[in-house]
Amino acid sequence: MVQKAPSEKNKDLWIYLIAVSLLWIKISILYKWCFQINTQSFWDIFLLEATTLSSLLGIFSIGFLFKKHRTRISVILYLFLTAILYGNVLYYRFYIDFVTVPVLFQFKNVGGLSQSTLELIKFYDVFLFLDCLGLILLAKWQVLKQYTLSIRKKTFQILIGFVVIIPIVASCFYHSGFWNQSYDKELIVKSLGLYSYHIFDIYQNSKSSMKSVLADSSEVEEIASYVKKKQGSDSISKYHGVASGKNVIVIFLESTQAIVMDREIDGQEVTPYLNQLKQESLYFPNFYHQTAQGKTSDAEFILDNSLYPLSGGSVFVRKTNNHFVALPKILKEHEYYSASFHGNDAFFWNREVAYESFGYDRFFSKKDFEVNEENSINYGLKDIDFFQQSIPYLSELPEPYYAKFLTLTNHFPYLLDPEDQWISEPETGQGMVNRYFTTVRYEDEAIKTFFEEIKETEIYDNSIFVLFGDHYGISKSYYDALGEVLGHEITANDDMELQKVPLLIHIPGMDGQEMMTVGGQVDLRATILDLLGVSEPDGALSFGKSLLMDDPKRFVAFRDGSFTTSKYSYIDHTCYAKETGKKVKRNFCSPYFSDVQQELNDSDKIIYGDLLRFLE
Repeated sequence: MVQKAPSEKNKDLWIYLIAVSLLWIKISILYKWCFQINTQSFWDIFLLEATTLSSLLGIFSIGFLFKKHRTRISVILYLFLTAILYGNVLYYRFYIDFVTVPVLFQFKNVGGLSQSTLELIKFYDVFLFLDCLGLILLAKWQVLKQYTLSIRKKTFQILIGFVVIIPIVASCFYHSGFWNQSYDKELIVKSLGLYSYHIFDIYQNSKSSMKSVLADSSEVEEIASYVKKKQGSDSISKYHGVASGKNVIVIFLESTQAIVMDREIDGQEVTPYLNQLKQESLYFPNFYHQTAQGKTSDAEFILDNSLYPLSGGSVFVRKTNNHFVALPKILKEHEYYSASFHGNDAFFWNREVAYESFGYDRFFSKKDFEVNEENSINYGLKDIDFFQQSIPYLSELPEPYYAKFLTLTNHFPYLLDPEDQWISEPETGQGMVNRYFTTVRYEDEAIKTFFEEIKETEIYDNSIFVLFGDHYGISKSYYDALGEVLGHEITANDDMELQKVPLLIHIPGMDGQEMMTVGGQVDLRATILDLLGVSEPDGALSFGKSLLMDDPKRFVAFRDGSFTTSKYSYIDHTCYAKETGKKVKRNFCSPYFSDVQQELNDSDKIIYGDLLRFLE
């Protein structure tokens, strides 16, 4: 291979093969026991393993580009790739997703190495690094020099070339759809292997950075045509304008899933006040969150812009220089003032910059509140103190206004001071799941405190109140423990139902009603505008439709390409009947495939290409 003493050449090649083999075995185990890659056939499994092996052979071959220190380079690469693998393990444990380049750049904005990260680290993770120690010892062990293992340099290059290229090419043909479904990260990993996925992710992000420069107004026409067709001619409901001129107060229920509604733990209600409030409100039991890696910032983005979040990273971090036709800008045309309230730092999720792009007039962040050790926990100000300190600010806003409140206490890993615990914890083997229900109960008490105090002011009768869950609170990684609370094992169809979050629209003086419409967060802006009697402006491209309107063709699309309708759910490339929870033929779901893919792709085009600037 090289002009080098035979013993050293033997050692280099041995370490190369051992490093590839060890990492291949380790990642193959994690595919099954951690990442839960959905492989439905022998060819799925074979190509996943083949592409993973080929990428490892290719990456570790970098060492042979150098004349010296090849063994050391192999060890360094092994440590680096193990670090990437472990980063994905930690991220997947809660987010059920793979790390993307934008996530790395927004590390500071989501809190860095916080209590949330520490919660995800397990004692048995040490076994993921024992092989690193073993490889280092082998690299120092001279005995490998004694075992002859030699191959001609040219033969080696040809062999590696074939082994690296052929599996990836074969997989690209077999999984050809991933080129048009780059939002489906599991499909990309299944097609290319984890490490090639990261290379593909870098390529995708490099390409997306150029889309804004190369975009032109012609790209908007097709999207606008689709949006117009979806909205239809009958664009108003019987509730149109019932809240005309009223203040709009939106409360984000942090990490709150619909399963907490009407649920009891040891005979105690988890959400007693929300259960009462829904009887006096428009309540939507079939409402889903649609967030991705941006979590709460995604929920804010979807609400204000009626677009889908990015599949990688957060718009709040990546695309704040775009032109947006956001809800604050729309309402400003109708003399509305806009403000956001949050008990954390202004830079968290880059909100200060994002809000300016969206058209907010004021952002009340941590610096505007009295925050100390007694009234804060986890990520910031406790919810009860947050609302109590916010009401004086709210009273001073010029009316009418659009104000949103981001609660914080019910945030992973769900920490709570003993004096704030209103109910006992369920008794599962997972402490995080147990704590979740107590922090939700605290959040419910905070909502009660807010409404009791707001009713003492003139604000109450002059406002409508929108309360909704921003994203899930308990991920798939904790479904075994959650199943103990729910009383049954959680199936794939149940997983879709667990993406439901509460949505209550409280309009003082209006009778409560349960609204069975199937919808998602992308529909929320259209619903608020419908109630206010305000139409979407011509310069907006909105994928949402008012939840107050009947539409038998409704679907709720998720960032990974799955979706749900009133009768069927499409999850992991499988169609389920919602009533029975059983698998059915794909043709029951196939009428929606085209529209789901188009909306996700069109939304990406709008964001990456900054297309709304052409409709200004």
